[in-house]
Amino acid sequence: MEKTNAIRILDKRKIKYEVIKYTYDPENLDVAKIAEVNNLDVATVYKTLVAKGDKTGILVALVPGDAALDLKALAKASRNKKIALVPVKEIQGVTGYIRGGCSPLGMKKNFPVYIDELVIELDLVYVNAGQRGLLFGLKPTDLQTVTRAEILTISKPIEE
Repeated sequence: MEKTNAIRILDKRKIKYEVIKYTYDPENLDVAKIAEVNNLDVATVYKTLVAKGDKTGILVALVPGDAALDLKALAKASRNKKIALVPVKEIQGVTGYIRGGCSPLGMKKNFPVYIDELVIELDLVYVNAGQRGLLFGLKPTDLQTVTRAEILTISKPIEE
């Protein structure tokens, strides 16, 4: 397996993790599908979302696969008045990663990271490892440490 920047960071910090490699469907990058294919609970697979605040600029939010990002809660937590997701066409230029392969580790810059508080209930959390078809699972406390993240309520139920 080729190591991604994100995995190299974990190795350098001597953080234990497990890697899950899977075949992805570029037409369906849905987290629920990824969880199902890998026999994981969708609530343990966290989406990496890149947003921009009107005051602080780029930031990264991690929310459970079965939840949506609460933009108002993220704005308040990050001391912004408004937050918007970065358009898909700009993701690679901002982070160095393509959509569906965005990891909270190893981006072009060390952006502020916010993780939804539901993560503290998990033994392992799975996030993208820096390319499509690759996840890593690690202890939530290790993810918080390595990303220097704030843990708070930033998710809400997905509206049908």
